[in-house]
Amino acid sequence: MLQQKIEALLSLNEKLTFDYPDFAQAAKIAEQENPWFTKEFIAQSSKSIREAFLNENDLIAFAGAYPEAAIPKKVGLVLAGNIPMVGFHDILCGVLSGHDLSIKVSSKDSKLITFIINELCESNKEIKDKLSINEILKDCEAYIATGSNQSNVYFEQYFGKYPSILRKSRSSIGILNGSESEQELKALSKDVHYYFGLGCRNVSKIYVPKDYDFVPLINAFKDFEYLADMHKYKNNIDYNLSLLLLNQSMYMSTQAILLVEHENTHAPISVLHYEFYEDEEQVRHSIKENQEIQAIVSSKDIPFGAAQSPSISDFADGVDTMQFLSTL
Repeated sequence: MLQQKIEALLSLNEKLTFDYPDFAQAAKIAEQENPWFTKEFIAQSSKSIREAFLNENDLIAFAGAYPEAAIPKKVGLVLAGNIPMVGFHDILCGVLSGHDLSIKVSSKDSKLITFIINELCESNKEIKDKLSINEILKDCEAYIATGSNQSNVYFEQYFGKYPSILRKSRSSIGILNGSESEQELKALSKDVHYYFGLGCRNVSKIYVPKDYDFVPLINAFKDFEYLADMHKYKNNIDYNLSLLLLNQSMYMSTQAILLVEHENTHAPISVLHYEFYEDEEQVRHSIKENQEIQAIVSSKDIPFGAAQSPSISDFADGVDTMQFLSTL
């Protein structure tokens, strides 16, 4: 029954914390296997999941807005692993839809996602009968797959003939008008630096007015200079800085990020692109059809600091996962 599945999902609230020994152990192993998954960012991801996806009132309203599958299908889920537990929303949607889920977890995020799946299976027999982790997804009738642009080529080849949602790489942008407060700039710094910038909702490019004063922004970004203590991230800083120096390119920086004027929306790890504008409406018109943009933060869009806290109804790539599942 739907109510029992909701209760099983809500039971995760007390389990996705470091006070729960099994989660703490899974997080410890996850950090050992993937240094990008620091304790800080695992805790941040867990907090976002509990507050946005496992809020009882929102979860009940979300589940009630879609019908359960009349005839369950076997649905294959290929989960991403760029940030901790990023595949949870697809699992949540699959559980609520009533389909049978064959799940391929990312090698970058196997321990945390497996922990969640095991806890759900232990909480509810119906869920246990409908969830399985598999290395190869065989005989599925529909697919939801998330990966890079390169992996998407293979998704199209193998899954394109079935009903499917196939997601590519995306990134997010910020639009500044120059009047942002220190508090707003510090919030933007979270959008840029959380998860080392690896998430599709991380701001990788900002648009700023002509003659924009970068000093307050640079000062706000200094709160995250400690990220440079992580050797894999520091290697990216050193590499990208070497390229800039070799090409005699202009840049600004803190100890943890390089700001470079560039037209591309996507930026390498440890780099934030920026572009000047004279008319904000022209900027919005130019990005309107950009399929690479996941989210926009500004005083008019997603509030600064909220990019990495999507609501339960904020679907990746703007494609309604529940609608897709409910109409199979």
